[in-house]
Amino acid sequence: MTKDQEIMLNRINQYAEEVMGDIDPQKVPISEQLDKLKPIMETIAKEQNRSLEDIFIEYMDLASEFSVANASKFKEDYLDFDLNS
Repeated sequence: MTKDQEIMLNRINQYAEEVMGDIDPQKVPISEQLDKLKPIMETIAKEQNRSLEDIFIEYMDLASEFSVANASKFKEDYLDFDLNS
């Protein structure tokens, strides 16, 4: 992930915390969640002279990449953790 991509992901995630702080992502349809994120994605698309669809796709890719990286780090951190001790 490039620095610019990291900045974009952080920016969208911060916005999500502001507008969706009380939403349970397990219960709210993804379409409703994306509707809430649309304003920040439109702003970024205009700033970067790109389409909203491009920003959406890149965000989904980056969010997936971030999630996988965090899961791998968690696994590495607790690989030697002994539940029996």
